[in-house]
Amino acid sequence: MRNSQTLGRIAFAVLAVLAALSGQNASATATADEAARLKSTLTPFGAEKAGNKEGTIPEWTGGLTTVAPDFKNGGRRPDPFAGEKPLYSVTAQNVEQYGDKVSEGVKAMLRKYPKTFRVDVYPTHRTAAAPQWVYDNTFKNATNAKIVEGTAGPRPEGAYGGIPFPIAKNGVEVMWNHVLRWRPPVIRRQFNGYMMTAEGNWLKVLETFNEEEDPYYFKGGSIETSKNDYGLIRTVNSGPPIRAGEAIVAHTNIDEDKSQSWIYLTGQRRVRMLPNPCCDTPTSFTAGVVSFDELETFSGRMDRFDWKLVGKREMFIPYNSNRTMQPLKDSDVLMPGHLNPDHVRWELHRVWVVEATLKPGQRHPAAKSRYFVDEDSWIAVLGERYDAKGQLWRVPFGLPTVLPDLPGLIELNWGVYDLIGGTSYVGVMMNEQKDQGRLMAQPWPESNFLPAALTGDSLR
Repeated sequence: MRNSQTLGRIAFAVLAVLAALSGQNASATATADEAARLKSTLTPFGAEKAGNKEGTIPEWTGGLTTVAPDFKNGGRRPDPFAGEKPLYSVTAQNVEQYGDKVSEGVKAMLRKYPKTFRVDVYPTHRTAAAPQWVYDNTFKNATNAKIVEGTAGPRPEGAYGGIPFPIAKNGVEVMWNHVLRWRPPVIRRQFNGYMMTAEGNWLKVLETFNEEEDPYYFKGGSIETSKNDYGLIRTVNSGPPIRAGEAIVAHTNIDEDKSQSWIYLTGQRRVRMLPNPCCDTPTSFTAGVVSFDELETFSGRMDRFDWKLVGKREMFIPYNSNRTMQPLKDSDVLMPGHLNPDHVRWELHRVWVVEATLKPGQRHPAAKSRYFVDEDSWIAVLGERYDAKGQLWRVPFGLPTVLPDLPGLIELNWGVYDLIGGTSYVGVMMNEQKDQGRLMAQPWPESNFLPAALTGDSLR
């Protein structure tokens, strides 16, 4: 009798745990009534169309789709709000008066660099936009897409060519919206990357040329034609001299078990498959400072964490960051410890807040993380990672830049501040480039993204 009661209690406890876990990641497609809101009170991507009651966040009226008359594709990108001045600045001295509008990661940066780091807050502009066919696909996804469990963790099924979960109901859906956010289907970029030493000095560790495709966003395509790939990248290093000739081809897939990356090793003159291009593995192209799941604030598989949707709040976040691209030298944007606040634009926006807690039995140096995801674009603009002792350890960030010619708001510059170790990283610096992201009309040949394509381009 006692054994049966014990077994019963164990079974009940197991069911309770499973129910709790399923509640965190449970996914149900939106109802027709919920999806209809995407054409009324919500934007086509699922954000609140109305502004806030104070008027400090305006109504979304379609985003920014007007291209500057002197802009040409492949040229330097102008700042559509160049004439604006900050409304006010948040500093180490006045930060407490702004409460939870400032993230804990930003507060930590203000404490660490009280004399040099600040947040200049500009008028809010809701510039996020996309072509109508992306909105149409997003509307279809709302009632078709769902989360399924796989060996690489939860992943979307039934989504293509738009935001998978515009009516997001849990943390996993929000983070997949970030991973599968709207971005250029085909783009060519040339940029630099910098590592900061513990002494606060920035060292160039990357000069690279990228060809990038997103088959998930090929107009007229399908889930079948995309093969669930959402990122094809070929990147070739031209410097600094010690890195010249290195190259990587990467295929990222919605089923992360099918994601693959290959690297060309200049010393061996051989192409090798990377054994574990995910999670907390350091990336060689950031001099080992950034892990794979910190690229663009967060990327990759989600099986190591439990994801909790905390809710939505108003917060100061980097936004409309074309300002950062205006100086002609990378060094003008970089200063000891962090980016130069003179060239970083912050605005007040609504964000989704998602917490990730390491699952029992899983290993990762970040025991807990928090992400702040812009409601209009689904870009994870800020993050916070805590170590096993509960200390705030790292602050990933992304700078959303408006591309009216796309149209869209995409993350270009991104990086990670290490509050404890001090070896931070900032990537996709294009200040010294004449071409600040060229949108391509057609995909490249499939052979461009085969491992064999690395050999010819990478010899030195």
